[in-house]
Amino acid sequence: MTDVVIVSAARTAVGKFGGSLAKIAAPELGATVIRAVLERAGVKPEQVSEVIMGQVLTAGSGQNPARQSL
Repeated sequence: MTDVVIVSAARTAVGKFGGSLAKIAAPELGATVIRAVLERAGVKPEQVSEVIMGQVLTAGSGQNPARQSL
């Protein structure tokens, strides 16, 4: 059996619609969060087999921005 563990959780900053984060693509924000989680948990990227992410507003983000973040 494979052990499943949650080692860390994080989120992006909260901004207002059309505010300072508006020009940053969703995958770029996601990648920033993933890097922070890995660093905080002391985990190497090759040790991770699955990442679960969510996004509220996907308009204009292309197909599956969570996958693009990886």
